Amino acid sequence: MSKFKKKKDGGLAPINTASLPDIVFMLLFFFMVATVMRENTLKIKNALPLADQIEKLDKKNPVSYVYIGKPSENYKKYGNQPRIQLNDDFADVSDVAGFVAAERAALREELIPFLTMALKVDKDANMGIVGDVKNELREVNALKINYVTGSGNALDN
Repeated sequence: MSKFKKKKDGGLAPINTASLPDIVFMLLFFFMVATVMRENTLKIKNALPLADQIEKLDKKNPVSYVYIGKPSENYKKYGNQPRIQLNDDFADVSDVAGFVAAERAALREELIPFLTMALKVDKDANMGIVGDVKNELREVNALKINYVTGSGNALDN
């Protein structure tokens, strides 16, 4: 008998998995930072009118969007008259007050006076529904109103 045994060939060495949790957490943080959350799914046609004298809103103030336009092709069952969309649902003019109250409730108390209601109105929508929305906003004391437009020559509308 020999004192020394010959070492048997064990095949490939096992993969070192010591740094695997670090790699997983790095990927997790990357996707958390790089992913953009969906804001709203538009159910209306929203071709914005053009304007040549526009100002950009400050990002530090809270903005809530009210969309007005005819239902898009996938939502023709709602008719062909201009409709109001608040967040992801169609709404009536009477629902605007509840929407403003919910948006104010979601804000910190010191930011409530700075809440701006931005109207994204389709260029083919009639102004009657826009006037009704503005009257409803006036009744709930949401007086900071902004019209969202595209950049371009206003005569091309």
